[in-house]
Formats: sequence, structure tokens, C-alpha cells
Amino acid sequence: MSTPSPRDDAITADGLERLKAELEELETTGRSAMAERISAARSLGDLKENAEYHIAKEDQAHLETKILRLRERLRHAAVVEVEADGDTVTFGRTAEVLDQGSDRLHTWTIVGGPESDLAQGKLSAESPVARALLGAKPGDTVAVRTPSGVRRYRVEQLLP
Repeated sequence: MSTPSPRDDAITADGLERLKAELEELETTGRSAMAERISAARSLGDLKENAEYHIAKEDQAHLETKILRLRERLRHAAVVEVEADGDTVTFGRTAEVLDQGSDRLHTWTIVGGPESDLAQGKLSAESPVARALLGAKPGDTVAVRTPSGVRRYRVEQLLP
């Protein structure tokens, strides 16, 4: 399997499951809670001058917009299978990477942009660091141009 080029709709199987769960949560619990909020605000009196009601209706619109966006992402999601037995960094693969400038060891999984979360070690495939790492083998060093200068990263090992 060749390394896919980063694209907005690429997602891991795990990311797809989390996306489905988030959508389910918003469509059920989120909508129910919003309906209760609107009902409670409506009971406060005159709707023309009821700030709570208007805020709740705005929040409902934001919730529905988020649901529509998640549905759209789900409709266009392309699950990229992880090549677990390969010897290079690929989409969905986890690697230990040494920042040679700071001697800091990172454990990163290359994922689609929407599921990235650097605090969780999920590096967007669209990022310059991930693009440089894609295709690298353990022992390889890649250089990444950043606003503060060139940073060098060495792939220490690939994790299952």
C-alpha cells in the first residue's frame, strides 16, 4: 500500500467511530438538553424580551449547524487502512520521534486533520512535520522548516 497524500476527508477507523459517537451524542442527548433549555426559557414569559429564550435559540442553531457539519464529514469520510506491518511512517501509524533540537521524544500517530489532537499525540497528516515524516523509516532524520528555523526529527521506532 502506498502512502496516501493527506486530504481533508482521510480518517482512521478509530476516528470514524469517534465521529459517529459524537454525532449520535449531539443528535440525542444534545438535542434533548436543548429542547429542555428552550422550554424552560419559554416559560419565563414574553418571548420578545426574553434573553434566555433568544440565547437558547441561537445555541440550538449552532448545535444544528454542528450536526450538519458532522454529517457532512461522515458522508465524505474516507477510511484509510493502517499498514501495521510496514517499515515506514504511514497514515494511521504511530511512531516514536526524537526532536533532535530539544532531545524530546514524541509519540505521534499520523491522522486526518479533523481528528488531530496534539495533546493526545495525534498529528495532522496535513502538518509540515507529518508530511516530512510520511515515508520515513526508523533511523531516518527529516528536516522541517518552521518560523523559528529548521527542526530535525529522527524516527526512533514504529509502534504497533
